[in-house]
Amino acid sequence: MNVFEKHLIIVDGACGTNLQEYDIPASAWDGREGCNEMLNVTAAEIIRDLHSRFVEAGAEVLETNTFGASRLVLGEYGLEERVAEINEAAVAAARAAAGEDVAVAGSVGPGTRLPSLGQVGVDELRASLHEQMTALVRAGVDALMIETCQDLLQVKTAVRAALDACEEQGRSLPVLVSVTVEQTGTLLIGSDVPAVAATLEPFPIFSLGLNCATGPEDMESHIRWLSRHWERRLSCLPNQGLPELVDGRTCYRLEPETYAREMHRFVTQYGVSIVGGCCGTTPEHIRCLVGELAGVTPAQREVSR
Repeated sequence: MNVFEKHLIIVDGACGTNLQEYDIPASAWDGREGCNEMLNVTAAEIIRDLHSRFVEAGAEVLETNTFGASRLVLGEYGLEERVAEINEAAVAAARAAAGEDVAVAGSVGPGTRLPSLGQVGVDELRASLHEQMTALVRAGVDALMIETCQDLLQVKTAVRAALDACEEQGRSLPVLVSVTVEQTGTLLIGSDVPAVAATLEPFPIFSLGLNCATGPEDMESHIRWLSRHWERRLSCLPNQGLPELVDGRTCYRLEPETYAREMHRFVTQYGVSIVGGCCGTTPEHIRCLVGELAGVTPAQREVSR
């Protein structure tokens, strides 16, 4: 069965925070410390190993290590001409770990410049995202994951770029959209979840949901609203709780068992059908999630528009 036809889909956990636990040689960074996407080319074995650990934990969808692999972001490291190479290498690493039964979703982050703040023009942003997504689609991803969206204009631009890339490559892929709601209750630029849903409703996206910024507890009111007002698939990929700074290092304290119980509640109460983790979530979090959700079917939702 196609993973995206299943009633409940389990996505992997964090990439960046887990890579921090690896002993990555200085040569792999090639003077570009902080550019995790570069590791797809220089340390592919590490990326494959991380993906494999999530597969062993029971993840059904792997996200590629391409969160910042667009021209605009890679250009900050002098890598703007290597967009296709880096995205293709990321897909190859994920596919090698996935085997036949696990799907690969191309991860597309918000970038570092938001159009609503005048930091980048819409045309430039769309061209950058279109180039990245075309590379991901050509490389054979099974879906596109537009995640950690902070700006309605940014997410609309990304969705249009995704749909165009799929159409041009002759492939019909699920496009999953996930926004980030701050503790203020809105996206970074101030839009709330009802505004997000109204803006994205006309687009043929596969799912809408939340990821990053907070743990499950601070997402509940937004997930509850979406469960009542969004007709299509609903996703939730929270952080391992709120980040805390301890001795100069960012830490996440939500234990795997607690995380899994919270996600079980979201599935059985609110009908969330795509679950996984964001910053701080380890293979052990996903392993506990898989165990907690064994045999569980998402709740039926009554949606009013």
